[in-house]
Amino acid sequence: MTQATDPRTTSIEAAVLRRLLQHLMDERPDVQNIDLMILAGFCRNCLSDWYREAAETQGIAMSRDEAREAIYGRPFAQWKAAHQREATPEQLAAFAAARQPPNQ
Repeated sequence: MTQATDPRTTSIEAAVLRRLLQHLMDERPDVQNIDLMILAGFCRNCLSDWYREAAETQGIAMSRDEAREAIYGRPFAQWKAAHQREATPEQLAAFAAARQPPNQ
């Protein structure tokens, strides 16, 4: 994907990110980050890291906590207390398996 310079493209991409965040935070907070990592290779915390990195490329200093709050819509500790459960042994095993390179 190339970097978009067209303001319409940037606006569309921003709307898509807002919709993704709304979906993950409001509509599917039950989906655990570890399950996202197993299936998609990224999670809400990854999104917050990418958000912080993008801010820094724009010259905006941002802490990890600030970026997480931007993604989670509230302080991470609050979201975690309300929605995050301890990973099960099965989830941990699936996560470890998903991180292994495919056999060739």
